[in-house]
Amino acid sequence: MKAYAAILSAQFRTLLQYRGAALAGLFTQVFFGLVIVMVYEGFYRATTTTPPLSLAQVVTYTWLGQAMLGLIPWNVDPEIRNLIRSGGVAYELLRPLDLYRLWFTRCLARRSAPTLLRALPMLALAYAFLGMQLPPSWTCLLLWLAANAGALFLSAAFTALLSTSLLWTISGEGINSLVICMIILGSGLQIPLPFYPDWLLPVLDFLPFRGLFDVPSRLYLGHIPPSQALPVLAHQFLWTLALIGFGRWVLARGLRRLEVQGG
Repeated sequence: MKAYAAILSAQFRTLLQYRGAALAGLFTQVFFGLVIVMVYEGFYRATTTTPPLSLAQVVTYTWLGQAMLGLIPWNVDPEIRNLIRSGGVAYELLRPLDLYRLWFTRCLARRSAPTLLRALPMLALAYAFLGMQLPPSWTCLLLWLAANAGALFLSAAFTALLSTSLLWTISGEGINSLVICMIILGSGLQIPLPFYPDWLLPVLDFLPFRGLFDVPSRLYLGHIPPSQALPVLAHQFLWTLALIGFGRWVLARGLRRLEVQGG
C-alpha cells in the first residue's frame, strides 16, 4: 500500500500546481452559478405551487454544486488515455503493481486536488457575498463531509471505469458524451432531484449518480435528515464497490487481448 500512497501523494502535489487554471475555473463557475441562481429566482417568482426546496436552499444547493464540481467524473483520466494512445500502457503492465489499483489511485488524485483548489475559495466567496447558507447543524456539516468523501471514491470508480473503456475505444470521446449526460441529469447537478416527477424518483434513487452530488448537498441542507443518513451513505458505498468490481472485470477482459497502439 505504500507504493499506492506514494503515487497518490505525488499525483496530488502535481495537480495542486495548476493554480492559474483553478483561478480561471473559479471565475467561470461564479458566472454560471449566478446565471443559474437568477433562473431559479425567476422560477420561484412565477410558480403557483410550493417547491420541494425553498429558494434559499436552492441557492445554497447551486453554490455547493459549483464548489464541488471537480468531483463529477466528467471525463477519462488524460494520463491513462495518453498511455493507451502512445503504447506506454505496456510499461504500466511491467510495474510490480496491481494495474487497477494504480489507475484508481491516479483517479482519486485527479478528482480530489482540483476540487480542493476551487472549493475552498468558492465556498468562502459564496458564504460572504452570494447568499449561501450555513448548514442547520454541526451534524449536517459532518454528514456532508462524510458524503463528499464517499462521492470522491464513487467518482474515482466511475473515472477508472471510463478510463478502462479506452482499451477498446482509444479516444474515449463517445463514452464521455454518453455518460456525462446521464451523470449531469442523474446527480442533481443540473436540476435538484426533488424537482423531478414522482414516477422518476425511484429510478434516480436507485442509480449511483445521486451519490456524486445530490446526497451530499441535501445532507448539508438537512433536506435528508440525519436519521436517514445511514441508508444513503450505504447506497454510496455499495455502488462504489459494485463499480470497482465491474471495472476490475472490464480491465481483466481488456488485458486478455491487448493491442498496444504506437510504441
